[in-house]
Amino acid sequence: MVNRDRITTEFMRQAAISSPSLKEGAMARYLQERFTALGAEVLYDQAGKSTGGEVGNLLARFAGSKKGEPLLLSLHMDTVGPCETIEPILIDGVISSAGATILGADDKAGIAEVIEALEIVRELKIRHVPLEVVVTIAEEIGLVGAKHFDYSLIRSRRGFAFDTTGVDFMVRQAPGANRMQIEITGLASHAGVAPENGLSAIQVAAKAISLMRLGRIDAETTANIGTIAGGVATNIIAETVQLKGEARSHDPQKLSVQTDHMLACFEQAADELTTTIDGKAVRAKVDIKVESDFPSMSVPKNAQICQLACKAASAMGRTMHDRLGGGGSDANIFNGHQIEMVIIGTGMQNVHSISESVVVEEMVQVAEFIVEVIKQA
Repeated sequence: MVNRDRITTEFMRQAAISSPSLKEGAMARYLQERFTALGAEVLYDQAGKSTGGEVGNLLARFAGSKKGEPLLLSLHMDTVGPCETIEPILIDGVISSAGATILGADDKAGIAEVIEALEIVRELKIRHVPLEVVVTIAEEIGLVGAKHFDYSLIRSRRGFAFDTTGVDFMVRQAPGANRMQIEITGLASHAGVAPENGLSAIQVAAKAISLMRLGRIDAETTANIGTIAGGVATNIIAETVQLKGEARSHDPQKLSVQTDHMLACFEQAADELTTTIDGKAVRAKVDIKVESDFPSMSVPKNAQICQLACKAASAMGRTMHDRLGGGGSDANIFNGHQIEMVIIGTGMQNVHSISESVVVEEMVQVAEFIVEVIKQA
């Protein structure tokens, strides 16, 4: 049913189009042409203007040939770097990058699979409910496109996001995350002449981190301090330091507790390292900014969208397996807008690296699954 040469050509054509986050204009124009040729009404929202990008999120609407609840297919058009001069090559059924770049299978494998499925639906005149395909911008830099998407444009209340590794895997649960930025301000002084007249912001940061629970907290929760920067010279006690970190959990209460714990460690360190200079108590100033990066998602196993995925896989003699998610995706944001969505594997491997690849046969399998989902929806 799937045309292997066509899906291979489709993917390799897309992979060669540079589309870093917020610079997806060329990719969007290509997709508009492809979806229009397949019979869709294509439009963009205003996310590009609000985020400083070249283009907004793309929405392709396919009118239904039978009545029923519409179905949403979610993808993203941006890639991580380096992605300026990608040359995809096919060797023994595996597509990879010929040079020192990523391949872009994340998420162009998913896009190619959806396009191939739509080609088959059109060729075989498969009756289907209304379909809405959303291809977001800037997913790789914090789900920016999905966060700025105009949700009034779509009718679907259920859907699939094609954006994870493997085949025949479904992610129903993924953690929520809080991002935190901390700035510590101490007091500068000459480190060799008058160290007793200074208060090191770096020392306060180090003390705070030493007090902190980090890494794998429990089966549902992780935490990390990812960057630290500060100071001006080795002979000057550092006056300021900036840190960035995150906490993630599948349990919103645990996420709150871990976030509060990490922030409390900075205050505790500032208290413990308070010193006396010229007869006055000097305590480091701690400025904290916390933002919700994305909400957790948890779609019940008996939800309609999960049943549809399992039914489609079963009809093909396959089994859809559950896998717990560890990162955030557009599906987190869509679920937060009351659109029941699970994440489906697209076959991409070693994503976000120059070793990224995708197996043609696995793209074929995913495209076949999408056709069956469209039939069954």
